[in-house]
Amino acid sequence: MALLKRFYAGELSDGQLLRALRRDVLGLSQARYASLVGISRRTLSDLEGDKGNVTLELKNRTFRPLGLEVSLLPRKRSLLQQAFKLTE
Repeated sequence: MALLKRFYAGELSDGQLLRALRRDVLGLSQARYASLVGISRRTLSDLEGDKGNVTLELKNRTFRPLGLEVSLLPRKRSLLQQAFKLTE
């Protein structure tokens, strides 16, 4: 998936990825997606705008319908590339 590659390359933030997946892949409005995951539209807007102090539970709740889960990844690009080579 091109969006995930851009995310892992550091080209997209969590919020930008969420917005692109919600809008471009699922074709859902903020109000509809927020209702689906059980949060307010304002909270979703803040998440997509990378605003506020967001808990891991909230991030996982918003990414779960997309088949994704928030996890820890190495910050160092060389370690990240090694991790992806192991999964290929």
